[in-house]
Amino acid sequence: MSPATAKLIATFFYSGLLRPAPGTWGSLAALPAAWLLHQIGGPVALTGATILAYLIGVKATEAYTAGKSDHDPSEVVIDEVVGMWIALFPVSFGARMMGADILALYPGWIVAFLAFRLFDITKWGPIGKADRRGDATGVMMDDVWAGVAAAIVVIVTAYAAHGLMA
Repeated sequence: MSPATAKLIATFFYSGLLRPAPGTWGSLAALPAAWLLHQIGGPVALTGATILAYLIGVKATEAYTAGKSDHDPSEVVIDEVVGMWIALFPVSFGARMMGADILALYPGWIVAFLAFRLFDITKWGPIGKADRRGDATGVMMDDVWAGVAAAIVVIVTAYAAHGLMA
């Protein structure tokens, strides 16, 4: 992979170069991309793109950080994109199951974003363990785990809002 391609992918079309808080910018950049993927092919497209972004993200992160002392520079945000998309799985699947416009489930988007950022920043439990690996897989996996944790929060919050209050 060429250095230019690695930078484009690792920074998710340069959104990771925005300051301050590049991880937050990368997470925000993931949102319209998730919406587009859902429009194209629903949760199947979002899931497939997430898997592909993870695999390409590992390679791009390896190439982008090769020869650098920092294995996880702040501008690398492809990991945030993958984690954010995972956090949105319940929203995408819920919209498809209910036959609803995915934007109508905006509280789920907000919960997914806030929960993902919380878990990504605090790095509790397996999230921090993955982050401490010190390699491209660790860079990606801490956000995968943060995305899974955020998706669980989205599910529990939706259940509380719809199941308990209905």
